[in-house]
Amino acid sequence: MEDQPGFPEFIQQQAGKLLEQTLQHIGLTFISLLIAVLIGVPLGILITRRKKLAGFVLGVAGILQTIPSIALLGFMIPLLGIGAKPAIVALFLYALLPIIRNTYTGILQVDPTVIDAATGMGMNQQQLLFKVQLPLAMPVLLAGIRTATVINVGVATLAAYIAAGGLGEFIFGGIALNNTNMILAGAIPAALLAIIFDAAVARLQKLRIRSVKKTLYILPFLLIILSAFYLLPTAYGSSLVAGFTPEFMGRKDGNLGLKQVYGLNIRTVVISDMIMYKAAYEKNLDVISGSSTDGRVKAFDLLVLEDDKHIFPPYYAAPIVRQATLDKYPELGPALNKLSGIINDSIMTELNYRVDHLKQDPAVVASEFLKAKGLLHTAKQGTKGKVVIGAKIFGDGYILANMYKLLVNGYTELEAVTKTGLGGTKICFDALTNGQIDLYPEYTGTGLLVILQTDKSVVDTIIADKQKVYDYVSTQFMQRYQIRWLPPIGFNNTYALMMRRKQAADLHIKSISDLKEYLQHQ
Repeated sequence: MEDQPGFPEFIQQQAGKLLEQTLQHIGLTFISLLIAVLIGVPLGILITRRKKLAGFVLGVAGILQTIPSIALLGFMIPLLGIGAKPAIVALFLYALLPIIRNTYTGILQVDPTVIDAATGMGMNQQQLLFKVQLPLAMPVLLAGIRTATVINVGVATLAAYIAAGGLGEFIFGGIALNNTNMILAGAIPAALLAIIFDAAVARLQKLRIRSVKKTLYILPFLLIILSAFYLLPTAYGSSLVAGFTPEFMGRKDGNLGLKQVYGLNIRTVVISDMIMYKAAYEKNLDVISGSSTDGRVKAFDLLVLEDDKHIFPPYYAAPIVRQATLDKYPELGPALNKLSGIINDSIMTELNYRVDHLKQDPAVVASEFLKAKGLLHTAKQGTKGKVVIGAKIFGDGYILANMYKLLVNGYTELEAVTKTGLGGTKICFDALTNGQIDLYPEYTGTGLLVILQTDKSVVDTIIADKQKVYDYVSTQFMQRYQIRWLPPIGFNNTYALMMRRKQAADLHIKSISDLKEYLQHQ
């Protein structure tokens, strides 16, 4: 088993990617902040003039900020797609409330005697606003911008979920792989950015009145300059853009393997598995990391690129179960094995298509499949004990977990419950080893490379033979973790790189090596 590098070594290895994500993070924060200032400050001024609108405007801005950030990003996708646009709009909406409220409050708090004096000197409304009210309200207004900046730095980490980049890419990847180095590589710079920008705006709040007047005009230009940071990484990237899931980014049978074995150098963004296929279809991405049995491959007419250097091992699915659970409930194994060998690649693709593309309930899909195979029995309402079935956040995981639940409830006196959507491999596997779940469907290739982190010398001798891979992971899991691999279900859900079929044909790309050659000549 290979040890993970220390945090300093990891930062050194990932310095280029870390710089790119930091620039994107700064850009996202300040593009949205600039828009919020340009809209929020005038709105704040407006409601000081028309106070009847104040309750409505502040109420709407307040409601927008109560929407959970991940939900707000989700709402943006159908309207604006993926990438920077929905992220910027969501961040802008979050920044509005403190800017509107503090502009409104700051102007109202200006001493009325000062306003009376300025009016008596012959100032009109515009002169009064720019020469008296805004300069005097600037410390309060800047406090609102300060709050909005810190909020945006934090929320911008979620932008990686929709392929907008930023430091969330490392954080999501680290959570998926339980990789502390990756989590810290994203979290520490994000925290430092929040502290630095908060301190910078705090210094602006302490400026004298003459300097404040200059700030009133200089601030928009500073925001524009910082906003431009988002464009810097794209100026030096490849002509094609790849969207990879957080877990794929950090796996040896993922982006790391593509770089080491193929020497593939393509600009990457992190994206959720739930939206990456559609993103490729809609031409927001050129290459994605998919699963060979995913129904959306067919639905969106994508081409699976040939893995001509074989970095993706066999991924035959099988349930892995705690030996302690099998010893306690011997009837569990035979019930689970009802599914052994009956789902091939084409069947799994069809089942995934129904869940991922047609949006059918995984529980319904599972029940109908078992009924068609004559395997669906009425639940016995067992009271002998409870078995907890886990699953990762993939369509086939949800489907298989529901099938196993129905089989356990129908063929044993046990009660089966599911815990689905457990995220990446390490999260699911840790839940198994910690006894929080009793079993979940796993893949032989994932067990070989991600969980066992098998040495390359061993991998090279067995990777071409699915039975050798299965035998090796079965033996090692039992020896190391007291976890048993039951017989495979039948399908091979291998990782794959995919492109739109027409684009691949136009660029004469059929394999991953072809993709590398194309990128080298751009």
